[in-house]
Amino acid sequence: MKRRDILRLGGLGGLGLALSSHYPVWGNTSQNDHQISSSSFRFVALGDVGTGDIGQLAIAQEMNFYFQQRPFALVLMTGDNIYEDGEIERVGATFGRPYRFLHQQEVPFYAVLGNHDIRTNNGVDQVNYSAFNMQGRYYSFTKGIVQFFALDTNDNADWSQQIPWLKQNLAASKATWKIVFGHHPLYSSGAHGSSSELIELLSPLFAQYGVQLYVNGHDHDYERTEAIDGTTYLTCGAGAKTRPVGTSDWTAYSAARLSFATIDVDSEYLEIQGIGIDGEVFDSARVFN
Repeated sequence: MKRRDILRLGGLGGLGLALSSHYPVWGNTSQNDHQISSSSFRFVALGDVGTGDIGQLAIAQEMNFYFQQRPFALVLMTGDNIYEDGEIERVGATFGRPYRFLHQQEVPFYAVLGNHDIRTNNGVDQVNYSAFNMQGRYYSFTKGIVQFFALDTNDNADWSQQIPWLKQNLAASKATWKIVFGHHPLYSSGAHGSSSELIELLSPLFAQYGVQLYVNGHDHDYERTEAIDGTTYLTCGAGAKTRPVGTSDWTAYSAARLSFATIDVDSEYLEIQGIGIDGEVFDSARVFN
């Protein structure tokens, strides 16, 4: 597929944004290659995307081109899917149009609710929106050798039900990799910072049940921690806009740049890469099982 076709399908041709061309090709790039056929696959994570403006569209365009060269099986959206108030009437501008090319390739998106998403009808409209693939305010699904656990981390989350559910499902999981994602960070050097409440609530469970990766948004930056009690924490909240980010003792890499993350799944390791708006791979690391 030629670049002009990618631009046309993505609906971004009028933005005048250049596409990069330096991704190494991963195998055959036929239409169905993103379907999982073995234990190894790739997925993408990004969050705080729902602006519908040039920042989101530029990152979506880069995802389109990345997919053409290195197909991915699914996308995790880490909340704040629709700004400013989560109104489902804006879903076409903030989800349908930006990711139209990926929708046409039948790449599934899996969303969680952010704090902006619950401002309208407490997020119920988004939970019921089929293309977000939410089976509730918290849910689990399995792809290949990974079991994903989606959490509602908002202030009004029903932890009295959610924590027993999480314990039960983590304990029962036979997956090689256990990946949890939610909107709010546990550990963050960004504007919102770390959450002592979520650390106290969730990190002991992650350690007890062997969660290797937690992915979140909320802070509009990219940050990857060193493993903390066996869990790597990955902030992917710069899918449309950015804020400054610092570093902490446990920070492995941080950057205030529009970006998304790719995670390659192998039986021995997860390979995490941070991808910028210019297609640059600005961070790369492996998490070993």
